Amino acid sequence: MSNKTNSKNTKNNTKKNTSSKPSTNTKEIKIKEEKDVSKEIMNEIDNSLKEDIQDKKTIRKKHYFINLLVFILFIVGIVFFISNLFFNNNDSNNLFILVDSLLLILFTVCFIISSVSNNKRITSIGCILLICYFVFNTLINMGLISLNTFNKVDDFSNMNLSQIIKWASSNKITINEEYEYSDMVDEYNIISQSVKAGTNLKDISEITVAVSDGPNPSKNIVIPNMVSWNSERVINFIIENHLSNVNVEFVSSESKVDTVIEQSYTGNMNRNDSLDLTFSYGEELGYDEVKLINFKNKSSFEVMFFCKQHQLNYELKEGYSNTIKKGYAYKQNIKAGDALEINGDPIIVYISKGPKIKVPDFKNYSLEDITNWVIKNRLKIKISDGYDDTIKENNIISTSCKKGDIVSQGDTIEVVVSRGALRMKKFKRLDDFREWADKYNIKYEIQYEFSNTVNIGEVISYSYKVGETIKNNDSIIVKVSDGKKIEVPNLKGLTKAEAIKKLKAVGLSYNFVTKSSDSVPEGKVISQSMSAGSEVSRNSTITVTISSGKNNQKRESSNSSSNNSSNNNSNNNNSNNGGNTTPPVTPPVNTCVSQTYKLTGELNNIFVNPAGYSAVSSALYNFFASKYPNVKISVVGVDDTGMTSGSYVGGIGPGSVVTSCNGVTYTIKIAK
Repeated sequence: MSNKTNSKNTKNNTKKNTSSKPSTNTKEIKIKEEKDVSKEIMNEIDNSLKEDIQDKKTIRKKHYFINLLVFILFIVGIVFFISNLFFNNNDSNNLFILVDSLLLILFTVCFIISSVSNNKRITSIGCILLICYFVFNTLINMGLISLNTFNKVDDFSNMNLSQIIKWASSNKITINEEYEYSDMVDEYNIISQSVKAGTNLKDISEITVAVSDGPNPSKNIVIPNMVSWNSERVINFIIENHLSNVNVEFVSSESKVDTVIEQSYTGNMNRNDSLDLTFSYGEELGYDEVKLINFKNKSSFEVMFFCKQHQLNYELKEGYSNTIKKGYAYKQNIKAGDALEINGDPIIVYISKGPKIKVPDFKNYSLEDITNWVIKNRLKIKISDGYDDTIKENNIISTSCKKGDIVSQGDTIEVVVSRGALRMKKFKRLDDFREWADKYNIKYEIQYEFSNTVNIGEVISYSYKVGETIKNNDSIIVKVSDGKKIEVPNLKGLTKAEAIKKLKAVGLSYNFVTKSSDSVPEGKVISQSMSAGSEVSRNSTITVTISSGKNNQKRESSNSSSNNSSNNNSNNNNSNNGGNTTPPVTPPVNTCVSQTYKLTGELNNIFVNPAGYSAVSSALYNFFASKYPNVKISVVGVDDTGMTSGSYVGGIGPGSVVTSCNGVTYTIKIAK
């Protein structure tokens, strides 16, 4: 019992001890441990804050440099956009420039925002815009999007020709020039254009512009009564109105010195018509010698006027000058200030015919370069296009003059510009193909063959498919339908009615002739022009010979001719024998009446915008056949002229005198 009690007491004591409060030492240890943990946490927080502050400083430093670059990029993008929008001369109206620049500027804005804010959404938008920019420009470069889709034709009025050539080249438009005189528009500036300003470029391939050739030398103007005008007023009027054929004389008169006392004409006249003016030099000249002036840069008219005004003998000679305008003096054999006796030895004054223009090597010139050179040297330019698989588009194929040639102001330089490789087009009619091939000097051969599906005269096939490149000097073979194949029936021995029935049944045209025959009964077929069984096209014409019965001299002219021939022989014999004979058959009289013609200017119309050697050659033969019958001509093609195919090279032309029925063949030479 006591043992159980002790055991129980021991358990209770243990329980009490376990549930009792910790001792003082244990508590202190615990507090210390908690303090250490807190201190450690605070240290970690403090270190973390320091790292964050350091990172922010680094970010700020990094953002400062990036922001500067982004700002510069933004300014450059804005400048690029404005320059394309307002300062691009070639494509200022082209929506392509606007779209292209807008995509790039939007990308720049997105890039700036993304760089500053680290916004992933903005970054994605920027990437999409950049992709659009690259795709858009790639499609443009591949030609899948046309630059002309939204581009419009500018108003070229009073613009310089060189600007138009540059614009046309960039927009792949062919420019045709027609020179016209104009008092209002400066030389080489545009007077008018064939396509209205604002027209969409995708609807056109070429534009014709009228280029000013300066004042019209034959324009009709009103000449006032200039009697009593002084010399200065007269000279100014002549220069301002571009009169080119004025003659002056100075005579003794009681009228005021250097005033007009007589003129040959007043009223309407052409600028190049002759006008004579008589001036007074007073009752007497009053001097024996004249101090010369400097004639340099004086017009030939002013030189002539001064010399006649002072009774000086003079001589005008032409020469090249690189500094003095054509028609103006550039040198004199007696210097200014020297005295010259009146009516004594002549003074020689040299009049410029412009610079001695030596043609450069156009091999590496662009069309724009050639145009600028032409305008600078006061020449004219005629541009045509051609295809060449060896020369890149817009490069020069040929020019009418070569390196080292000498040309004068006013001459025309012909330039052929490459449109790249020629590709086969689709044609509705054979005539359309011929016109196209002749225009670009393409060789072709027409072959005829039977076809059950293609109508006669229509094209069966071309040797090139649509879109295929036609190499230089290649020939296109054109197969043309000869219609359905018809087998010629055997008509021999049939009557005329039976023959007609058979020919109609197979679709052949026919005509009949008669001939005597000893073996074939009258009214029956003797022969046919196409042998039986031969293959011909539908509607071909066959000639059928019908028997007229046995030989009869009255009905058979051929026998009569034979008899006449034999009679002539016998007549000759009889004549020798002195007998009476039938006179010989008189040969037919030549009814061609000789006439002389002077060729008119209508002949020039054939050579305006020549459509190729074949077309011009055919037009010449037709022209002479209708206009000058019985005048024999021969059209000769000349190679390597550098001129457009079909252009006039030499031989007879407007103003030439030709005669019909004289056995002479006149030659006309044209470029091949």
